[in-house]
Amino acid sequence: MMTLGFSLVAGGAAGEVKLVKGQTLYIPSPTSFMAGTHSFNVRATVFIHNTDPTHAINITGIDFYNSGGKLVEKYLTQPLKLNALAATRVNVKQPLEGEDGMAAHFIIKWQSEHKVVEPLINGWFTGISGTRGFSFTTYPRIIQEDAN
Repeated sequence: MMTLGFSLVAGGAAGEVKLVKGQTLYIPSPTSFMAGTHSFNVRATVFIHNTDPTHAINITGIDFYNSGGKLVEKYLTQPLKLNALAATRVNVKQPLEGEDGMAAHFIIKWQSEHKVVEPLINGWFTGISGTRGFSFTTYPRIIQEDAN
């Protein structure tokens, strides 16, 4: 069995602590990709960790978009409270194939009443094709932030 793994890293240094009150994040979440002439479907899961040791955060939006930027699904109907040091995960319910899934992504919004240590959010992707297994991770890009 051959395993392929790679990681896309963005953001601050591992030791850097940043205190903020909210963010809107873009996290690449492909459900398919091409490697050479082969197309692969992947199982996509996004993890959200509240890394603040004292305060809760509220996840106010988890929206999944296809490669063309079209909203595919809203995952929250009301805010989700994550207590201090709590975590949750989101599994892509409707994986997209081909071009629609290659640049699929989530927009995740969170807020807190207090300045908190920014959460750790990452995507984990796994798949198998014949005797080949593969996995990779992605990390978000901040597209809006409330630091006050």
